[in-house]
Amino acid sequence: MAARAPRPDPYGALGAGPSAGAAELRRRYRRLVRTYHPDRQSADAPAEAVEECVRKFIEIDQAWKILGHEETKKEYDLLRLGGCLWGGASTHCSPPGSGARHREDDLRNLGPVDAQVYLEEMTWNEDDHCFSLSCRCGGKYRVSKDEAEEVTLISCDTCSLIVELLPRS
Repeated sequence: MAARAPRPDPYGALGAGPSAGAAELRRRYRRLVRTYHPDRQSADAPAEAVEECVRKFIEIDQAWKILGHEETKKEYDLLRLGGCLWGGASTHCSPPGSGARHREDDLRNLGPVDAQVYLEEMTWNEDDHCFSLSCRCGGKYRVSKDEAEEVTLISCDTCSLIVELLPRS
C-alpha cells in the first residue's frame, strides 16, 4: 500500500507565514494564481509542466479557501497548533478538561512569548466564566479558573500571539 503524501501547508502554498495579515495573504494568492492558472500556460509547454502548474494551482486555491476567510483561518491555526476547536466563533471559554488550550510545547515552538501577565491583571467575565485580556490585534486571551491553575501559556483567539501566565503574586 502506498504511503499517503502529507497535506500541503496552506501557508507554504501561498509562500507566507502564520503571522501574515489578510491583505498580504490576498496579495500572494492573486500573484500565484496569475502565475499558475491553467489558462495562462503556454500551448507549447510540455504536458508534465502543465500538469505541475495545474497541481500547484489547485494547491494554491485550496490554501486560499482555508486562509482567505477569517473563520476557517482561525480554525486551521488552532488545529495547526495542536489545539482543538471549541465553538468556532463562540467567545466562550473552553470547558475544563476539554483540551482546548494549545499544548505548551507547540506554543513555545511557535515563537517568543509576547508578554508576561498575572491572573490579577486579567478581567473576570461572568458570562463566559473565564478571565480575559485584550490582545493588541483586538482579539482576546482567555482562560478559565481551572485552566489558570494548569497552564502557563495562552494563545490569542484571533492571532498567533502568546502570553505567559505568571504564578499569583
